[in-house]
Amino acid sequence: MSEVERLLRPDLRGRTAYGAPQLDVPVCLNTNESSYPVPEVVVRAVLDALAADLTGLNRYPDREFTDLRKALSAYLERQAGVSVTPEQVWAGNGSNEVLSHVVQAFGGPGRTALGFTPSYSMHPIIAETLGTTWVDGLREAETFELTAGTAAAQAREHDPSVVFLCSPNNPTGTALPFEVIGAVLDAAPNAVVVVDEAYAEFARPGTPSALTLLPTHPRLVVTRTMSKAFAFAGGRLGYLVASPALVDALRLVRLPYHLSTPTQTIATVALEHAELMLSTVEAVKVQRDRLFHDLGALGATPVQSDANFVLFGGLVDEKSTWQALLERGILVRDVGIRHHLRVTAGTPAETTRFLEAMTQLAPAHVGPLTTPSAVDHPDFETAEDDA
Repeated sequence: MSEVERLLRPDLRGRTAYGAPQLDVPVCLNTNESSYPVPEVVVRAVLDALAADLTGLNRYPDREFTDLRKALSAYLERQAGVSVTPEQVWAGNGSNEVLSHVVQAFGGPGRTALGFTPSYSMHPIIAETLGTTWVDGLREAETFELTAGTAAAQAREHDPSVVFLCSPNNPTGTALPFEVIGAVLDAAPNAVVVVDEAYAEFARPGTPSALTLLPTHPRLVVTRTMSKAFAFAGGRLGYLVASPALVDALRLVRLPYHLSTPTQTIATVALEHAELMLSTVEAVKVQRDRLFHDLGALGATPVQSDANFVLFGGLVDEKSTWQALLERGILVRDVGIRHHLRVTAGTPAETTRFLEAMTQLAPAHVGPLTTPSAVDHPDFETAEDDA
């Protein structure tokens, strides 16, 4: 054991650092980023706004990020049709930071966090590295579905302090049956229930948002991000909505001035141009649905998605398929589910290139499975890119 390892917290020894592969390839479809660049008019507006900020960088930023919270609440009212006050909004450097604030405030030693695998891998990482016991709840093995009954039963069994739900779920892309949220809230009376809606803007019409439940559920938290639909992953802005009392509790654990002035400015300008920033969402959804249809036609088993990606199974050996795609200049995601890979919906040209490669590979890579279950991987790596 090295000197550093000896000094490291025992529960951190042997862990692997978070991170999806970052490789220089022509077609990068592995981290659910947008393939579309920030529009030039938004770039110019950001530059103008930042120029006005620069002379004031000798002062600390607005600790309460007041203008940004107003902009986020106004956006949610337009996008989701739900009235949200700025006092209900909290933001951080990516949704992972606001999730960590929730766990810092409501988890910790002697407390338990519950999530339902396969799902977003940062949930257990955040919980465990902050001293919270993690419980891997289970989904239906073949379909990845989570029902109100099974979720509630597991919540009652473990009496968690924090529960994580995802809608749409990552890496499966499926929207959560709405009744699951209420069932978990009822079954876990001692828990803050987090509904991670990182991909909400990509959901199919008629998919309800957990935001509508906030007025009657003071223990509910809904998290979102500007990394996906806003094509703003490099801007590092995630946020949550909850009761004002719950938001106020997060002030106890946040670091001072955790959102820089440039971060606040860039995000506020992007929200001012929300319609333009979101103008590629429908185009992405078209490519997502194309992936679902065409992968099915090749004999794979794609999962119907409400996100900007598609999880597909039916692969003889997912690791060899991943490598074969990489050798053709295409990077997709191995999420640790046997016989499955996940592909982000990119531009039409990127989607075409991926599907052409899969058409070439299908005869050798798509076919009857030799294992009895489509989901029998001992440890889900799951997706690492909701940040």
